[in-house]
Amino acid sequence: MSKLENAKVEIVEDKTLSDDWYHLRKVTFDYTNSRGEVHRLSRECYDRGHGATILLYDPQRQVVVLVKQFRMPAYVTGHSGWVIETPAGLLDGDHPEEAIRREAVEETGYEVREVRFLFECFMSPGAVTERIHFFYAPIDLSHQVHDGGGLDEEHEDIEVLEIPLDNALAMIGTGEICDGKTIMLLQWAALNRERL
Repeated sequence: MSKLENAKVEIVEDKTLSDDWYHLRKVTFDYTNSRGEVHRLSRECYDRGHGATILLYDPQRQVVVLVKQFRMPAYVTGHSGWVIETPAGLLDGDHPEEAIRREAVEETGYEVREVRFLFECFMSPGAVTERIHFFYAPIDLSHQVHDGGGLDEEHEDIEVLEIPLDNALAMIGTGEICDGKTIMLLQWAALNRERL
């Protein structure tokens, strides 16, 4: 039996702080801990919706298709802001597989056929409500239907990168690839390479 089984949460107030790009709220709650002590706490929760990401891998050429784009939150920490990532996007009300098929072709130009669900997880559960659905799809050059690069109406300016899997794995160690979801998928590929 877990010592946390007796812990309880009762929300006292759920206040919207910002509802601009995404939804930021402050939640005040009474937390009864595992010792039966009650503490009034508050936390800010950032809600941007749920998302999906996909590893596109060409087993014949042994390359992964990644994207590079500007990310303001990375930039304000002193990073260049240019982040190499697996294709990803918000669900926008779609089923996760539908959403990632849409995002893959918009961002990379590759129309995926066989999509395999891998797992889902919270990327930053201490502050962000987003749950990401992770997928894998084998691809080859015949699947490329256009150059990719994102949607003009969403002001996306995406560079499509085709990188040998071994090089992409090495780029984690050098810090060139520092996006969590991308690292997770590349490490999944390294562990499952014989079956890809």
